[in-house]
Amino acid sequence: MKRTILLFIFLFVSIGFHAKVFCQEYIVGDGDILTIRVYDNPELDTTVRVGGDGMISMPLLGQIKVGGMDVSAIASYIEELLADGYLLSPQVNVFVEEYRSKKVTILGEVNRPGLNELQGSISLLELISRAGGLTEDAGGQITIKRKSSNANDEKVINIELKKLIEQGDTSLDISIRDGDAIYVSKAGVFYITGEVQRPGSYKHDETPTVLKAITVAGGLTDHGAPGRIRIIRIIDGDEVVLKNVSMDEPIMPDDVVVVPETYF
Repeated sequence: MKRTILLFIFLFVSIGFHAKVFCQEYIVGDGDILTIRVYDNPELDTTVRVGGDGMISMPLLGQIKVGGMDVSAIASYIEELLADGYLLSPQVNVFVEEYRSKKVTILGEVNRPGLNELQGSISLLELISRAGGLTEDAGGQITIKRKSSNANDEKVINIELKKLIEQGDTSLDISIRDGDAIYVSKAGVFYITGEVQRPGSYKHDETPTVLKAITVAGGLTDHGAPGRIRIIRIIDGDEVVLKNVSMDEPIMPDDVVVVPETYF
């Protein structure tokens, strides 16, 4: 619940800051409608739809390719073309009037996983919000698989959830692109049994120690033996027992912490 609250607070604060940035970073593609304004040359102003080949038609310039470019890059590109024998120091602004439908998939530890059809630019946090937010079992990693310009290649982007939400690293709240596949990992668990107040399974978060495990389990009972605690761990498919571990021993996911009874 705490993580979910932090997510929505951070999203509310940052959404206004990011709106302009995402618009500029939006990758234009088939079906988008662009409005192009050329300062002090209204006869060159135009509103066009991007064709399936990424082409648009512009006065003076004719057919030019803009598909796969972001909005600011298109403006700079048109300025270069107009400056080449047409206008002196042209100033161009490009606006996206209508966005094509963007299809992205978000899976894993969100409340409404699945395919999302979205209109316009959207950030990672906005997408998580539209997917119902994170579940209580969400882990610390988000993986984004993104198609590159080469259809056979795929780019993998890893986002640390704690840095994004709790530490407020806005650089990680990246713009989501058409075709992205987002996966929110599930947090691991560890187990503690024996002479503790609340034996059971607990969320593995930030590599807890034996001391932290005992603390979240309510502490030792009157019969707990802190000097003989052991950890049962699976390593390469084999069960390994670590004996007489210290209180600052790190606990790995799926570890079983066993607190034995004192001899007396």
